[in-house]
Amino acid sequence: MANRRAVVTGASSGIGAATVRALRGRGWDVVGVARREDRLRALAAETGASVIACDLTDGAAVSALVGELERSGPLHALVQVAGGARGTDRVEDAAIDDWQWMFDANVLATQRLVAGLLPLLRATAEVDGHADTVFVTSTAAQTAYPGGAGYNAAKAAEGMLVRALRQELNGEPIRVVEVAPGMVHTEEFTLNRLGGDAVAAEAVYAGVEAPLLADDVADVIAYALGAPAHVNLDLITMRPVAQSAQHLLARGPLRVRTAE
Repeated sequence: MANRRAVVTGASSGIGAATVRALRGRGWDVVGVARREDRLRALAAETGASVIACDLTDGAAVSALVGELERSGPLHALVQVAGGARGTDRVEDAAIDDWQWMFDANVLATQRLVAGLLPLLRATAEVDGHADTVFVTSTAAQTAYPGGAGYNAAKAAEGMLVRALRQELNGEPIRVVEVAPGMVHTEEFTLNRLGGDAVAAEAVYAGVEAPLLADDVADVIAYALGAPAHVNLDLITMRPVAQSAQHLLARGPLRVRTAE
């Protein structure tokens, strides 16, 4: 396993950073990719990962990233975590700039990465027998909710990209895995979505017993990559026990219902 190398996007925080740690702990060589170079340097010092600063919404920057990865060795896995949400406006009130950013960050960035990195993954699969892609979408891709239309649409589009890609790669030894988390309590996702309002961000998680953490999602990603090469986990939907569905969230302690 020591010579297997993965590129993990969104590596400066949250699920991306946790995935870098999880894969390094399992012996992978990892290249962490994100915009914030200072965060990446700290992660590199902590984990021994290599890092590359890149804005995935910039086509030229992604081309440079692909070139650097090609020069620096074989690539066995792409783990696309980067993305995010902005705003909770109703459709009629939505800020078009927010929606544009969500499509750029969640959908077009993913297409750029796939187009750029598939030749590297194919070269590895030719030699080693298989390669992997993992995409972190969201349960927001599966169920709409008021105030979520922009993020719902962007993540649904990313999910459809992933499912079409799996069919397009049929017959090639390249796995295509989608991980769709529900509520995950990370330090930045909701804070960024709500424009930096820390009080409102924490209120989202108030009273929820044990929401998912970034490490939980990272463990699932690592499991999917470590499964036997002939096993493809097409879609993994994961939620905290307190969240039975996108719209059904228990607040307060979980307890067994007793007969009256």
